[in-house]
Amino acid sequence: MISGGPARAQDSDRALLATFCAGANITGSTCTRARSYPDGRACDVKLTKERYAGRFLAAGHALLVVNYESECEPHATDFGGVALFEQTGRATRFIRFLPGAQGHDCIVLPRDEQQDALVCLVGHMGQGIVESAVTRMAFSRKSGKRIEIAPDFLLRAEDAVSAYGSNVVMCNEGPKYFGLSNLAAGPRRDSVAVDVDYADDATIRSACGEGFPKPKELYHDLLAGEAFVPPGYEKKRRFVIDLVTGKVAPSD
Repeated sequence: MISGGPARAQDSDRALLATFCAGANITGSTCTRARSYPDGRACDVKLTKERYAGRFLAAGHALLVVNYESECEPHATDFGGVALFEQTGRATRFIRFLPGAQGHDCIVLPRDEQQDALVCLVGHMGQGIVESAVTRMAFSRKSGKRIEIAPDFLLRAEDAVSAYGSNVVMCNEGPKYFGLSNLAAGPRRDSVAVDVDYADDATIRSACGEGFPKPKELYHDLLAGEAFVPPGYEKKRRFVIDLVTGKVAPSD
């Protein structure tokens, strides 16, 4: 997915790799020894097909965000990051690597005439718990003109089926979100829409009352005030997120 805005994103993988990699070290979409990798490490970088272009800073040129994979990166950074480029006219300049800053299934939305917003799905699995979120990627220019990308979380979800055999809810808390998918531009300006798997108040009351049938395999002993919501008993609905207010509400 690439913005149709002012940024140019037609550069081939080889042209992008050549901005930080010697020609002899380029094979397909991979640089076997990238220059300027963080901490001076000699690392491989493989560009993926996920790349997003737009004016993500209020001042300055258009930016191109390209996800990459690297054997240097651990599970904590999801085995890769972002290669960030600046595009001016017909030239593309490599800026820096940002390990762990990658989003997926992103969309580029206009904020105003000068700036675009990049909204993505992000996720991480640890100990069988899958954490996911709808995130606005916040770009900022630090001292020395260094560009940073930080996540601004708009909606979070947690799926524990792989860890526990079932999702778990707290009986004295409100709705809980389990999974997010199909991120897209929302029905109005400054909004996005996403499919959500979740337990609403009625589902939680059922789970904490008579309860749902238990899955065949469970790996979690319920604590006081907890209840199971097994796969198939969650609700599924499309939600809209207002990027200005942060309000999350079911789609009409």
